[in-house]
Amino acid sequence: MRVDCYPISLLPRLSRLFLDYTESRDPIAPFYAASPWSWKSTAPEPTTAHRAALADLLRDQTISHGAGEQTLANIERLRKGASAIVTGQQVALFGGPLFTLFKAATAIRRAQQANAVPIFWLASEDHDLAEVDHVTLPARHAPHTLRLHSSEPPAARPVGNIPLGPQITQLLDRAAELIGGTPEFDLLAAAYTPQATYAAAFARWLSAVFADHGLIVLDASARSFHALGAPVLRHAIEHAAELEAALHERDRLLAERGYHAQVLVAPSSSLLFLIDETSGARQALKRKNGGWQAGKESYSTADLLAILDAAPERLSPNALLRPVFQDHLLPTAAYVAGPAEIAYFAQSQVLYQAILGRSTPVLPRLSATLVEPSIGKVLAQHELSVADVLAAHPDELAHRLGARAMPVEGKMQLAAAGNALDAELEQLVRWMGSLSADLGRAAQVSASKMRYQMNRLRRLGANYQLQREGSIRRHVDTLFFNLFPDRHPQERSIGGAAYLSRAGAGLVSTLVEQAGDECPGHKAIWL
Repeated sequence: MRVDCYPISLLPRLSRLFLDYTESRDPIAPFYAASPWSWKSTAPEPTTAHRAALADLLRDQTISHGAGEQTLANIERLRKGASAIVTGQQVALFGGPLFTLFKAATAIRRAQQANAVPIFWLASEDHDLAEVDHVTLPARHAPHTLRLHSSEPPAARPVGNIPLGPQITQLLDRAAELIGGTPEFDLLAAAYTPQATYAAAFARWLSAVFADHGLIVLDASARSFHALGAPVLRHAIEHAAELEAALHERDRLLAERGYHAQVLVAPSSSLLFLIDETSGARQALKRKNGGWQAGKESYSTADLLAILDAAPERLSPNALLRPVFQDHLLPTAAYVAGPAEIAYFAQSQVLYQAILGRSTPVLPRLSATLVEPSIGKVLAQHELSVADVLAAHPDELAHRLGARAMPVEGKMQLAAAGNALDAELEQLVRWMGSLSADLGRAAQVSASKMRYQMNRLRRLGANYQLQREGSIRRHVDTLFFNLFPDRHPQERSIGGAAYLSRAGAGLVSTLVEQAGDECPGHKAIWL
């Protein structure tokens, strides 16, 4: 199998903080506990009672997910003292984008290296349904987005417990037309049933895909898990002002170093949401006049602590507190994250120290572009690399290939004319500049216009060749559609289920194998 390794900076729209983190051999203090190059497998040691309670909860839950023997064996390893390599993601429709598979594969690979167990944390308490109710799958000539229009009320309920409903059947039929007819698609259809919720379907599918690798899929939204993590939620209530001040100081330090905060910490905000008892809406808790407010309702600190004791599942951590809540529950040796999450950790680090007295190392997930055989042939035909596609605009790349395809005679004539023009203009501008500085500047302007016209002749020749050979443009469109759709990384755009269905079960082992740290940047994996 061919694998190309490129700098991670090849990908667009990455924050400077993430780029510095990936390139630094030493931890960027005080933002991170380790760097990708200096990480060592260490983990906190929970009490025996905590491990036993956690293992019992995980066993009951993963059995409901259809987990196999390898997963149950890993839960017993956790009970007996093993550490965990953890990753997580929102519970998106049909498994979400390709990077979901990359996260799981990286957690498994890192767990193998550290003699730990891999855990996938479902972010089922997020309430933005519009972010997860759709998936994009490859169609014949363009990506095709399938969206599940939920019949749920508009209240911002936690997405994980929303039922898929009967409309999922029709959506599965449409997905089958695009990627169906394989055993891997059957796993998707078995998980995404009308009775299932977003979280249950996602968990069942992911558990089935990685069954042979013992991946533990955890949904911590239930009362039992929140009760086990109650000390973190209690600290966030009782020390809200101090935690907010620490976050503002961290934001100031990030700005001082030339970075920016990923999560806005508004004045008098908190790190918690409250689930409304009547509507089920997830409402941000804000501090107001010595008390608290969620929506139109007001609460005292005593009220919130009473809710925590009686119904801890009604209190939900936000994006900054969630990893701290997670790592109180789990003996986490490291967390596997994407670029945005890694940037979040620079802020969450102050919460780790204040609440847990330690910081969890964060490691980058596998970043890759999958090159299917048919796409590999097109790249080879035009002598292109994946980097050529990711670094170019479609029009620019098409023009370049059109220029390459011109007859040799035409290339030679354009080259000869261009070289001759450059040589003559250089001498002429130098001579006119020797006569007068103003004359020299005017000559420079006129020479630039002549060179522009020469380049226009080159473009005209290339465009003519493009029109004459229509396959060139079709090939360029095919490359971008498959490798860089809408100029966004494939891993963030196309559903992972599509690649599983088209490449087969062997893709899972390939991803786990390629999720090591021998390439710290972006891989092109030729399937």
